[in-house]
Amino acid sequence: MAQQQGQGLGQPQGDAGGSPLVKDTTTATFGQDVITESARQPVLVDFWAPWCEPCKQLAPILEKVVKAAAGKVKLVKMNIDEHPQIPGRLGVRSIPAVIAFQKAQPIDGFMGALPESQVRSFIERLVGPLADSIEEDLAAAEAALAEGDGTTASEIFAALLQENPGELRAVGGLARAFVTAGEFERARSVLDAVPPSVARDPAIATARAALELAEQAASVGDLGDLHHRLETDPNDHQARFDLAVALNAAGKRDDAADALLEIIKRDRTWNEDGARKQLLQFFEAWSLMDPATLSARRKLSALLFS
Repeated sequence: MAQQQGQGLGQPQGDAGGSPLVKDTTTATFGQDVITESARQPVLVDFWAPWCEPCKQLAPILEKVVKAAAGKVKLVKMNIDEHPQIPGRLGVRSIPAVIAFQKAQPIDGFMGALPESQVRSFIERLVGPLADSIEEDLAAAEAALAEGDGTTASEIFAALLQENPGELRAVGGLARAFVTAGEFERARSVLDAVPPSVARDPAIATARAALELAEQAASVGDLGDLHHRLETDPNDHQARFDLAVALNAAGKRDDAADALLEIIKRDRTWNEDGARKQLLQFFEAWSLMDPATLSARRKLSALLFS
């Protein structure tokens, strides 16, 4: 627990004033850390002890919500075994105990290991609405995916699902993260566990399309051979189709779409309209508002309706 108090959910974070959002305090530094600092924004004091199991449960929750407040509130931790005088003066008899100070005065507090939702509500009473932590975590996971870091993305999505089991965006995201990491079986297991009633949810449909495309790409031959086949015969539509799948797997969405559009331009009926159907699957995997989707959809409309 002592190590947790020093590090929390990572290194202490600072606000615009440069003071950490989460820190330990002592009897000697309490005046500066709490009384003086509370003139700027509310300061929560977490009274804890190393032997206190509920304290260990509450600590990471407190730190997470305080950091989500982004400087509107700070958290100070005091080990009551090492520093009993101040909690004694404040009448702290049971821990964990959290007391909020503002303008040098204790104004609110609670005892016990509350769930995150109640801790969040407590802090919002002090500072107003906080940013939506689910949206922030989803954005962080999507950013990791965009960088090709499926491992980090899967960790964030999995943590989100532990707290929000019904969050379909996290379910679909976890499957896509496994796809990015090349773990197709794990991705399929995630998607197979989705109830049929929500199977067509956009997040799930996007993930399933991404898995199918990735499995397709794994069976495509060498890119050099595909290019050679097209140089030899520009009407080798199967080679162009396979090239489109491979280009999409490599993240070259515009090039992949253009390859399929070229097939449609040359022979709309090839493989029972297979190029157009594959392009629509790309759109589903990329999302409707992806720039590559928007661009290719305009080109497709021009081909079909000109």
